[in-house]
Amino acid sequence: MVSNGNPERGCARVSDITDESHSPEPRRRKVRRRRTDAEIAHDRRRRNATRLSCAAAVLVAAGVAGWLGYEGMQAKSSLEKARDFATQSKDALLSGDSETAARAAADADRYARRAHTAAHSVPWRIAGSVPWVGTPFESTAQMTDIVAGLTSDVLQPVVDAGAALSPARLLLDGARIDFGALGDAAPVLESTSAAMTELDAQAQMVDHTYVGAIDRARIQLREQTSELSGLLENTALAARIAPAMLGGDGPRSYFMGFQTNAEARGTGGLMGGFAILRAEDGAVRVDDVASNRELRLDYAPIDLGPDFTRLYGPSRPTQDFRNSNVSSHFPYAARIWQSIWKQESGESVDGVIATDPVALSYVLDVVGAVTMPDGEKITAENVVELTGSTAYARFGDDQKARKEYLETIARKVVVKLTGDIDRPRALLEALGRAASEGRLAVWSSHGDEQEVLATTALGHSVPEDPAPYAGVVVNNLGGNKLDYFLERGIDYTAGSCVGQTRTSTVTIRLSNTLPPGEHTAYVAGMFDNPMGAPVGTNLTDVSLLATQGARLERVTVGGRPAFALTGKELGHPVFGVQLPVPQGATVEVVYELTEPVVGGGARVPVQPLIDDPTVTVSVPDCA
Repeated sequence: MVSNGNPERGCARVSDITDESHSPEPRRRKVRRRRTDAEIAHDRRRRNATRLSCAAAVLVAAGVAGWLGYEGMQAKSSLEKARDFATQSKDALLSGDSETAARAAADADRYARRAHTAAHSVPWRIAGSVPWVGTPFESTAQMTDIVAGLTSDVLQPVVDAGAALSPARLLLDGARIDFGALGDAAPVLESTSAAMTELDAQAQMVDHTYVGAIDRARIQLREQTSELSGLLENTALAARIAPAMLGGDGPRSYFMGFQTNAEARGTGGLMGGFAILRAEDGAVRVDDVASNRELRLDYAPIDLGPDFTRLYGPSRPTQDFRNSNVSSHFPYAARIWQSIWKQESGESVDGVIATDPVALSYVLDVVGAVTMPDGEKITAENVVELTGSTAYARFGDDQKARKEYLETIARKVVVKLTGDIDRPRALLEALGRAASEGRLAVWSSHGDEQEVLATTALGHSVPEDPAPYAGVVVNNLGGNKLDYFLERGIDYTAGSCVGQTRTSTVTIRLSNTLPPGEHTAYVAGMFDNPMGAPVGTNLTDVSLLATQGARLERVTVGGRPAFALTGKELGHPVFGVQLPVPQGATVEVVYELTEPVVGGGARVPVQPLIDDPTVTVSVPDCA
């Protein structure tokens, strides 16, 4: 045993090694060799080199991070400036200020290029390739690509075209369209609209990121590209078909139906009146305005196909104007109205237009109030209530007086609309809003024009593709005006994209908000009451146009199983139920379906009635 302090500590005695009788197994100990000064110095140099390498790596990383941060700030700032200048350019162009538009477009392009350069350097691309951590870099790079394309391929060429996007320049005296300016800009509008559509699609696909400022910029860019895409698309379409439709190639005539959406029909409401419009050389005039009292209930029918006949035939829609627009597909109503006017007058109109009191309110907000013969002012604020509710109480059972009152309102608004316009841009925006809500619909009897219209909101058409669809259509069964008090809620949900089919549910809530008190029979009574419901009950037909190939598993009304009438329209299965909605009550209709798993975003068109319904969609896109 070696004692502490022994100068030979750690060394074994010879006997411990050689005398095998003391241990059955030999013990081996590692003999440590003393390191030389040279070796110690070498290790020290190696450790110092390692420390220096680590320090250098940290400094390089910090430098790269700082550089990326600086470039990120520059890219963000340049993107914001490019976006702001692009907006200024668009607004100036719409206002007719081509000089400001051109200057702002050039500034937008300069800043877009700066942002693009900052976000496409080698370090930036390397940072963007790091999973998850790099998403802010990748998203920013994607946005700079889009903004650079927007300013160079869209904004600057459009500014050069100039007049086609300026309502003040397009509209001449007397609300006449300048076809020359529109025609000259048509080729540029076609190419830039196509480019903008592609850029908008790219913007919708920009990756979500965890950095709030970048994600907000992403959302703003999506909104801006969508708005500009729509503007260019509509203007390009107008350049393509407006000259001919407005009489550039010869006089045109149009039947305009005024829909009373206090009594619901598929395209909005019962046709309460109509006008004949004449268009020639870009100018439009009103030729006649009349109430539906001028129309009959027994016109010769027209053939709209076997599906239409099986679904709607019992209500005689092609013969009785009161049911002429029970389908939500406006081209059907348009063809019927064209047929009605041909049988009434012998004239075959070139197209059909539909509008309603809510759309008139948008127009009055721009052109100003109209004055009735007795001095009453019809304004944007009161036209909907006056035409949809007050008039019925004011005139009671005197339908002739009420219809003349409504005719006068319609005539004055249309005349003012076709006169000199002080705020052309605001008017076009009002008409665009009405079209987007289905409150302004247009059909042309000329096939090439109708083919274009059918792709726009103005066409008000039921799509014939297989993408998920839930079209909820309400038709009034009581012959009253209770849909002025109808409020709707619509929910469309569907399962995952796994498999060939999935379950889906469409829930519809209908509320009758008719206030307590006395109401005329014309407003709250019922022309036909097979259900024996009390006065004030809204008798309604609720139809669902479902996704093509969908199968109805069950439908309930108020939680109880109900019977559904079935049919088909433009490839969509149609399931309809008839029910009462008592005064002050809400009734829920639930359709439970099995539908095919198909690509495309879900669509839930909103029937243009008085209310602004709540619509929720929870349907995954299976693209």
